[in-house]
Amino acid sequence: MQERGFTEKDWKLFRSKIADWQEAYMDRLNKEYIELLSGEENPSDKFWSLEERIKKDKKKTGVRAEMSRSNLIYNIISLMNEGANCFEYLEEFSDQLKETVRLFIGR
Repeated sequence: MQERGFTEKDWKLFRSKIADWQEAYMDRLNKEYIELLSGEENPSDKFWSLEERIKKDKKKTGVRAEMSRSNLIYNIISLMNEGANCFEYLEEFSDQLKETVRLFIGR
């Protein structure tokens, strides 16, 4: 697996951490939804805005990730782009994975 930019340990570590990352991300989304619903707009406008927002958000990796080894790097990059995690979350991962992610995100 090292030729893919990560190790077997990275894959196992990712699987152990993804649920917590997603829970934290969805908690943040829920707070944003509460803020949206607490606004001064008409109830119908808030309802349809929330419906549209949830429709978009539920497709994000921070909510639903396709769990396969071949998607590991893609999932991490997507989580970063969505704000569901950051580079500091990768501290325990291999240098190889961190370097692969850096190459893709330009850090």
